[in-house]
Amino acid sequence: MDKELYLQFAKVEDSHWWFVGRRLIVDKIIRQLNLAQNSHILEAGCGTGGNLVMLSRHGQISAMELDTMACQIANQRQVTQVKLGSLPDKIPFTDDYDLIVILDVLEHIDDDLATLKALYARLKPGGLLLITVPAYQFLWSRHDEINHHKRRYILRSLKHIVKLAGYSVHYSSYFNIFLFPVVATVRLLRNWLRLESSEDASSDLKLPTKPINQFLTFLFASERYLMGRFGLPFGVSILLVAQKTLPSHER
Repeated sequence: MDKELYLQFAKVEDSHWWFVGRRLIVDKIIRQLNLAQNSHILEAGCGTGGNLVMLSRHGQISAMELDTMACQIANQRQVTQVKLGSLPDKIPFTDDYDLIVILDVLEHIDDDLATLKALYARLKPGGLLLITVPAYQFLWSRHDEINHHKRRYILRSLKHIVKLAGYSVHYSSYFNIFLFPVVATVRLLRNWLRLESSEDASSDLKLPTKPINQFLTFLFASERYLMGRFGLPFGVSILLVAQKTLPSHER
């Protein structure tokens, strides 16, 4: 991504409704995984580090990031030493992890299958991979182009590639379901009428007024009480938890 976007993320990711809501959802899903104490967790592509404090509550956290400036900002949080690295071929760790988290990163990478295989190699047997990605190619917009996305996913295609990489799917769901009608309507109208400018696309990162931000945070984050129990049928994004296959003698 462009450095300017990283700077915008760093300014708003602790308070913007989308970042806060996603973080609360991911936190709830991880709690439901019942990880052992002192589990080893890797965030691959941590950006400017907005999830590190939350993840550190679940175990011993490691993190990597492609962009030098984003890595420096993340390290200023003093949660863990964030190392420079890239997917799929430059993972700066040799440890085996109980959980790897890759949040809205896979869509940026040309070879998503090779990336999933590389992360598989860094998991302990029975270890878990938690992924979030944007959903539905028909929602493609200038926002995706500015963020250098390669694709958006449907749940079926994501599950397919995860299984090709050797994992079994533990849980999967769409999310951001409550705001889906608004997001879909706005993006489709902008695309059809060709109304969207680069300024419109970057407006997703602008912090709304406090009451609106609080309401959107509440609405988005409330989905965490539904997720984990069953899968939501549609949404702006997808969350999937996959497991590295256990050796046959441990099954």
